[in-house]
Amino acid sequence: MKNDNLVQLDRVTFGYDQRVILSDITMEFPRGKVIAIMGGSGCGKTTLLRLIGGTLIPRRGTITFDGKAVDPRDLEALYALRRRVGMLFQFGALFTDLSVFDNVAFPLREHTTLPPAMIRDLVLMKLNAVGLRGASRLKPADLSGGMARRVALARAIALDPDLIMYDEPFAGLDPISLGVAANLIRRLNDATGATSLVVSHDVRECFLISDYVYVISAGRIVGHGTPAEVQASEDEEVRQFIRGEPDGPVKFHYPADPYGADLGLRP
Repeated sequence: MKNDNLVQLDRVTFGYDQRVILSDITMEFPRGKVIAIMGGSGCGKTTLLRLIGGTLIPRRGTITFDGKAVDPRDLEALYALRRRVGMLFQFGALFTDLSVFDNVAFPLREHTTLPPAMIRDLVLMKLNAVGLRGASRLKPADLSGGMARRVALARAIALDPDLIMYDEPFAGLDPISLGVAANLIRRLNDATGATSLVVSHDVRECFLISDYVYVISAGRIVGHGTPAEVQASEDEEVRQFIRGEPDGPVKFHYPADPYGADLGLRP
C-alpha cells in the first residue's frame, strides 16, 4: 500500500561543528499538497531542502522519499531521486548564456533521450503554462525579475517531478509578480498532482496557497497546522512571526557578551 506521505523527516538533527541548525525535526509532506515551511532568516528552512535533496547528511534521524531512505552516499539512488525532484532556486539561478528556451530544455536534454522535436514541444508547453511561450528566444538579461522566476519555474517542472521545492519564490518580487508566482504554484500543483514545498517568510501569500504550514524558529518547529490553525496559534514565537512584531521571544541581537566587555570597559 502506498504511503500517503511522499517525504518524511523523523527526528532529524543537523548542524556545523558545535552550531546546531535543526534540532529533532519531525515533518510529513503528503502527496499532492502545497506545504509551506516558514520562519525568519537563518532558522534552517533552506537547510531542510538541502537535506531532502541529499546535498547534506543529518547528524541524527532519517529522511525518506517515497518510502526509501535518502542516502547521499548511494549516488545511483540519489541521482534517481533527484530526477523526480524539481527545484526553484532563490532568485531563479538561470543560465545567463542560454536562451529562455534552452534553460527550460536543459534538464530534458541532460536526463532524457527524447528527440529534439519532442523536447521542443515539451519546452513550449511548460513555457505556455507560465505565460512566457512568447519569450522563448530571449536571454535572462532581457527578463524582469518576475519573468525570470517564471522561467525558472518552467525549468523546475520540465521533467514532471513528483516533488517541487521552492526556495524563497517570492523574494524581491513586486506585488503583481508575487501574486502571479503564488497563483502559478497553486495551479501547477493541482494540475500535476505534485507535492510542493514552499520555503518562505511571506506570510500572506503562503497562507493563501498552502494546505499545511510549518513554522520554524531557531531550528525547532514551534507551530504547524492548516493556515487557519497557525493563524489562531497562541504560541508567542508563532504570533510574533505571523504578525511581524519587532518585540518578542525572537530577539534582534545575535547572542553576544555584554557590549561593555567587548569595549574593554569595567562593569
